[in-house]
Amino acid sequence: MKALVLAGGAGTRLRPLSYSMPKQLIPIANKPVLQHIVESIRDLGVTEIGIVVGSGNTDLADAMGDGSRYGVAFTWIVQERPLGLAHAVRVAGPYLGDSDFMMYLGDNMLPDGVADMAADFATARPAAQLVVSRVPDPRAFGVAELNDAGRVVRLTEKPEQPRSDLALTGVYFFTPAIHRAVENVTPSARGELEITDAIQLLIDDGHTVRAGRYRGYWKDTGRAEDVLDCNRHLLRSLRSRLAGHIGDGCEISGAVVIEEGARVLRSRITGPVVIGAGTVVEDSHIGPGTCVAADCTLRGVELSDSIVLDGATLSGVSGLYGSVIGRHASVTSGESPERHRLLVGDHTRIEVAA
Repeated sequence: MKALVLAGGAGTRLRPLSYSMPKQLIPIANKPVLQHIVESIRDLGVTEIGIVVGSGNTDLADAMGDGSRYGVAFTWIVQERPLGLAHAVRVAGPYLGDSDFMMYLGDNMLPDGVADMAADFATARPAAQLVVSRVPDPRAFGVAELNDAGRVVRLTEKPEQPRSDLALTGVYFFTPAIHRAVENVTPSARGELEITDAIQLLIDDGHTVRAGRYRGYWKDTGRAEDVLDCNRHLLRSLRSRLAGHIGDGCEISGAVVIEEGARVLRSRITGPVVIGAGTVVEDSHIGPGTCVAADCTLRGVELSDSIVLDGATLSGVSGLYGSVIGRHASVTSGESPERHRLLVGDHTRIEVAA
């Protein structure tokens, strides 16, 4: 079996971060989303992974390489225009050939894994098997309706009046039967070739489509709030590892990782916290739920429940929480506590105390 990861899309809900980096490279627990997905696929024993990217997007390939560092082999596939998930399968057709494959949307996190569903698919081998999860409000999702035998009888994309609470999670298993369906599907009202429509064609043609219920943590990391929530969730299972330098006068409590080459001086670290390689933390309090990436500098900072990306500098600021600080960004205190000086890009959101 092969895997297909869809990693296109503009990431508009993650602006301004996604202006300068693909959303799949945003780190959660100091590891890019795409790496989490690749490792989850590899753990199923699947080592051939095609990754669909948009035209001109070389950042992902530059960052992730050929897959060898993760024990897999990548094939990079370009989708010239974002014409839908079924169109992405069309584009990947020559790579997939006659293989069964799993398809994974590149901004979805299912950290508890889908091993049970993969085993069910390998045993029963329906034309398609969907990974679904119960949600309180299915109107924002593709929704699967099942009969008493557990077969999918209808798929509806973002229904106004859902007839089921089983939402598609963004992970699918397919036999080659899907290729004929994606060739025959027509554009939806929004002008895209929908994978839900292609799967419905399989159902209408008498193919067996089944659904396996995922009961673990699931998050679409399309918004900053979702990235932070997922970061908090993954950090709950963090195990301490203190490989960097910890100076005198430091207080370390809870699960804390300090990577090799990091330096923590005269600071209090309250886990779960990850401090990346080469980062310097001085005279600061870093609170729970925080990941600081590599080569950052934090001096005189109070920070919690946040993600700080590579090379950022924070100095003399307190009360920071629920924040995502971009690569090589600078956040410093002003000359007067009553005045604020900002350099703000498009789609930035800032909260300033009154």
